[in-house]
Amino acid sequence: MGTDKALLRFGAGNLLELAIDRVRAVSPKPAIVGAKDRYSPYGNVIEDQFSGCGPLGGIHAALCATQTDLNLVLSVDMPLMTPAFLRWLVQVAESGKQLAVVPDAQGKLQPLCAVYRRAARRVVERALKMGDYKVGRIFPLLPTRYISEGELCAAGFSRDIFRNLNTPADYEAVTAVLAEARGE
Repeated sequence: MGTDKALLRFGAGNLLELAIDRVRAVSPKPAIVGAKDRYSPYGNVIEDQFSGCGPLGGIHAALCATQTDLNLVLSVDMPLMTPAFLRWLVQVAESGKQLAVVPDAQGKLQPLCAVYRRAARRVVERALKMGDYKVGRIFPLLPTRYISEGELCAAGFSRDIFRNLNTPADYEAVTAVLAEARGE
C-alpha cells in the first residue's frame, strides 16, 4: 500500500478507528496490537513479544496479554466487515471447544478475522520459536473449527466482508463500492 494501512483515511476516520468500532460492538475493551508510540492515541496497545514475525507475532502478543478465554482478532484492512458477523463468529466460538474458529472465505482461510482461545498461545509460541511465521500452519496443530463460505452465506453474510485492502487499487475499489451504496 505504501503507507501504514491502519492510519489510512477511510470515511470520517481511518481504518484503525473503523476496526475498533466494529470490535467494540462485540467487546467493550478492544486492544490494538502494534507500536505504542504510533497507536496509543487510539486505545490500549499491546506490543509484540516476537517482533518482525508478522501477524502470528501479533496474535501471540494478544493471547499473552488477554484475560479472557475467547479472543476476537480482526485485521484493520477489512473495512466491509460488520459487527453482526463478528457477533455471530464469537457465538460460534462460544458453542464449541475448539482453540481456533476460522472462516474460510474468498478461496482462503481468514485467520485475521477469527476467534482464538487463550490456550492456543502455546502452539503459536512454539511456531514462532521455530521460525514458522505463517498463521495458516498453526491450524493443523490446534483443534480448529473452520467456517465454510457456504455456512457464512447460509447465516446471511456476504463473502465480500472479507475483502481486504492491500493495494491502492483495492482501496479505490472499496471506497467506490461504499460511495455507490450511499448513492453518491
